[in-house]
Amino acid sequence: MSLAVLYSRALSGMDAALVTVEVHLANGLPSFTIVGLPETEVKESKDRVRAALLTCRFEFPSRRITVNLAPADLPKESGRFDLPIALGILAASGQIPSTHLGDYEFAGELALTGELRPVRGALAMTYHATSNGRGFILPETNAVEAALVEDAAVYPARSILEVAAHLSGHAPLARQTSSAQMERQDYPDMREVKGQGQAKRALEIAAAGGHSVLMSGPPGTGKSMLAQRFPGILPAMTQTEALESAAMQSLGGMFDISRWKIRPFRAPHHTASAVALVGGGSNPRPGEISMAMHGVLFLDELPEFERQVLEVLREPLESGRIAISRAARRADFRAQFQLLAAMNPCPCGYFGHYNGKCRCTPDQIARYRGKISGPLLDRIDILIEIPAVPQENLLRHTDGEFSSDIRARVNAARQRALHRQNKPNAGLTVSELDTFCVPCEQGAVLLQQAIHRLNLSARAYHRTLKVARTIADLAGSANITPAHIAEAVQYGRMRMQG
Repeated sequence: MSLAVLYSRALSGMDAALVTVEVHLANGLPSFTIVGLPETEVKESKDRVRAALLTCRFEFPSRRITVNLAPADLPKESGRFDLPIALGILAASGQIPSTHLGDYEFAGELALTGELRPVRGALAMTYHATSNGRGFILPETNAVEAALVEDAAVYPARSILEVAAHLSGHAPLARQTSSAQMERQDYPDMREVKGQGQAKRALEIAAAGGHSVLMSGPPGTGKSMLAQRFPGILPAMTQTEALESAAMQSLGGMFDISRWKIRPFRAPHHTASAVALVGGGSNPRPGEISMAMHGVLFLDELPEFERQVLEVLREPLESGRIAISRAARRADFRAQFQLLAAMNPCPCGYFGHYNGKCRCTPDQIARYRGKISGPLLDRIDILIEIPAVPQENLLRHTDGEFSSDIRARVNAARQRALHRQNKPNAGLTVSELDTFCVPCEQGAVLLQQAIHRLNLSARAYHRTLKVARTIADLAGSANITPAHIAEAVQYGRMRMQG
């Protein structure tokens, strides 16, 4: 047989598109051609495949070899196609049977010794490709993460020799069993933060409803400590959330099996570019907002980020997705993250501090705060001021609540929301607000007064209702009362004062 057909996957955004690898041998002068929009890494596979086959004592055909990677209009990158190309050559030249090639999908980079090296995006590949009934033959290093998808039949291999023996029926590969662990909570504990009861309350509300938060306060007041401990009070990840988060980490080449079912915490430096934050490149890869999938994105020193960098957050904060368009291709990435941000109240950081060290002028303070645009602030649900902790309080032993106690209340409130509307309160649409966030009569009156006195925008009005709904859920109340509205309005006051 001079033609072999195999299957693999390309990574295009979050989708792992099916790629048909067709290998044809023909008479003529010896040549090796790869077509189908191969990137440089794929073109270089010719030399890796030739050397690997010869090293493993296979015959490399002295014929005209043509490899077609279909569809032809989908760019192909990375060394993941080494294994299917090599197997296609062996099958087309009759060195291995082609009977079972259609039962599997193959991916793996070949070393010159014939060993298989790991590839990026193995979990993303199996996550999006379990409905066709094929198994997956992958490098041994990738098999553990790929097998996290329960319906995936993953077969790990260490070399092309093992794959050839499997396809020939001489030494079948053993199926990889899932090694998914139970959820571990190894986050720092909220009890370690002294004082800051109001800030902890705001973060509890944010965790229960999935709301974004901006903390403002002088240096050393615990903003970073609170943010680092925030993932520890979030609800446990569901299986679907864990798979989606792990698939995104795999797509970025950063998946770690030891972090399974642990919510990601991403804290990029304020010198990060817009591409680093939202993703991009000639072959688009996910950015920090996507790597924080179902986790936390913490932006410390928020005004120090370039304004154009911050503005790219506006769309994904509302839509939960980011579309990256380039001249040759377009990629869509999920970006369902929870934003935590922190800033100082002024350039020197000590405006309002009890030590009275601030010497910033009103114009300097206004320019500093003006680095964060109104439209971006309007998309942040909760804004809180973090005051300096009195010196005498620093000497006291910690006596706050453990993260586990807060998480129990957050879990109960989140379950109420999911039972009622099948999503966290922060994700409610405008039409759903009219159904699930209707305040009582007195609460409606108070909210109307807040709209007039604080000149709330339509988005701010909707945001206040969502936060009030979460506060009611934490209190176990089916109705949104004036007390819930009042507390929700309070978390927007800093916006008006700034």
